[in-house]
Amino acid sequence: MRFQFDCTFYYVSNLDRAVAFYSEVLGFKLKSRDVVARFDVDGVMFEVVPTHDRSLLQGTGNGRFCLRVEDMSRAITDLKQRGVPVTESRSKPGGLLASLRDPDGNEIGLWQYE
Repeated sequence: MRFQFDCTFYYVSNLDRAVAFYSEVLGFKLKSRDVVARFDVDGVMFEVVPTHDRSLLQGTGNGRFCLRVEDMSRAITDLKQRGVPVTESRSKPGGLLASLRDPDGNEIGLWQYE
């Protein structure tokens, strides 16, 4: 049996709001939308999946969606100007890490390599 990568996804409570956030705030390209919304993020399929089950929001697992940035300070400033709360960057082995949350509280990491 051969396994192939399909996508990564987050559950959301409001599909319209999630589509607006990921396309307008983060600039992801919306590829398709039916019962879920699919975005192409540098060749990786990212989906937002609506749910009425609040226990599925803000997943408690170890997985995170992480975006590479070239200039952490600029990325943080840009997001804050768009009204998105972002943590201050922290130095980690190999680079800088900051995070933000989508409207449902799903964590999104920002990573700048050293």
